[in-house]
Amino acid sequence: MFSARTDKQCFFMCLAASQLLFILLLYRRGAASAFRGIFGGSPEWDYSKTQDVYTNLSLFIPDHRTVRAQYCPVSSPILVGPLTITFTETPSLKKIQLKNRYVTSGGYFSPRHCFGRYRTAVIIPHRNRESHLRTLLYYLHPFLQRQQLHYAIFVVHQAGNATFNRAKLLNIGVREALRYDDWDCLILHDVDLVPENDHNLYICDEYYPKHLSSAMDKFQYSLPYWAYFGGVSAVTPDQFMKINGFPNTYWGWGGEDDDIAMRIRLSGLSITRTPLSLGRYKMIPHDRDSGNEENSHRYTQLRNTRKNWRDDGMNSLEFHLLSREKTPLYTNITADIGDAPATPTEATKWRIF
Repeated sequence: MFSARTDKQCFFMCLAASQLLFILLLYRRGAASAFRGIFGGSPEWDYSKTQDVYTNLSLFIPDHRTVRAQYCPVSSPILVGPLTITFTETPSLKKIQLKNRYVTSGGYFSPRHCFGRYRTAVIIPHRNRESHLRTLLYYLHPFLQRQQLHYAIFVVHQAGNATFNRAKLLNIGVREALRYDDWDCLILHDVDLVPENDHNLYICDEYYPKHLSSAMDKFQYSLPYWAYFGGVSAVTPDQFMKINGFPNTYWGWGGEDDDIAMRIRLSGLSITRTPLSLGRYKMIPHDRDSGNEENSHRYTQLRNTRKNWRDDGMNSLEFHLLSREKTPLYTNITADIGDAPATPTEATKWRIF
């Protein structure tokens, strides 16, 4: 009798402990990542053993006698896993070009031995970060080539000296990128984040927006909070339009990532995340640049997201396109996006009331 009661108590204690562990996994990794980890997901990588980012690219030297006749394998055979990432020297554009000889004008690349299964556009908002951009391009081009993607890189440059607006630049980048190709996936990529593992595939989840940079060194390789969607993310064009893109009214640093996370939930979608052991990124060290000061109004704006998200986004995007230029390593989009309003109320009152 006593033994049966003890066994029953142990059973319920174990059940409660397992439920607690499951909840913690959901919190730390996101639901999709937790399920992958529990039911045979990604391996735990050894980041003390890294490979040069240009490893294996020599295997893809084009042979003029070779005719592409089939799609690339689902899993690229030349991925190496953890990468050696250093920021001691900023590479020159010429060096990057020489090491990426088969990237064509505009930052386009297609595998030479097979047809790429996925068409990916990488969109990078930018202003006065030339050294960061060169560092990212140095690592990102071979990273994407080993994944055997058909891809292009779009850099969206904000002209002038007005307050920086990352969200609006991303909206512009999406609109312009879709003029060039029928992309399967849009990668929204901060210029100062470099991926550390080439098994972190730059392809989209068919059903939900995907957060790629789940473990940044800035946050000790952990997710800072449950709803975080900053850094690097992947969305299909349909997903991006369903959430009406980013808000156009966040000027300066902060808030727009939380806004888009709310838009995802409000539109009936959810966020899937790359597992922490795979979604690792190094941030290029830097100080806050002039013109990107903290947005002190972001909390007020976030309180109005539920009211405003259907009216502030891709369907209200206004800008003046100054140029489209195909450089050897990327397509440069330069836009005048106007000036920040004196107060956020001036930008939003027509939608709130």
